[in-house]
Amino acid sequence: MVSATPSSLEGLDGHSLVITCPVAWGDMDAAQHVNNTVYFRYFESARIAYFERIAFGLDFPHSIGPILAHTQCRFRFPLTYPDTVSVGTGVTGLGEDRFVMRFTVISHRHGKVAAQGDGLIVSYDYRNQQKVPLPAEVRAAIIALEGFDAAHPPALSK
Repeated sequence: MVSATPSSLEGLDGHSLVITCPVAWGDMDAAQHVNNTVYFRYFESARIAYFERIAFGLDFPHSIGPILAHTQCRFRFPLTYPDTVSVGTGVTGLGEDRFVMRFTVISHRHGKVAAQGDGLIVSYDYRNQQKVPLPAEVRAAIIALEGFDAAHPPALSK
């Protein structure tokens, strides 16, 4: 089967950052497909790459940084070895002390969406163990990376 390339994969439009991950043999479970927990690792890898891009929490745990408050995943297609996935992510809503990231996992081998999900990220002061407002430079970096209107970035949906 001919593998797709990340640039030809449908479903990644609108994601501000895309990473590529191999599907490892050991990622499969007894049912011979990638275990559901691995999809959350794909999300995590994309999330960390995003945090690195916006310089948020790079001094963890000694400063203000991100903490994952909630995440969910909709499994759409079972992945198997051998394959490679592209994982797209981006921010869909900003609050005073939090933002929502979306994730899309796409199989190169099959050229289709394997999973979609989101995560609620809260700005957290690890020293004082409490949520705090997003640092201004982090908010500005998100707005720039996403191409949001700085005066009216998308609010979190209720």
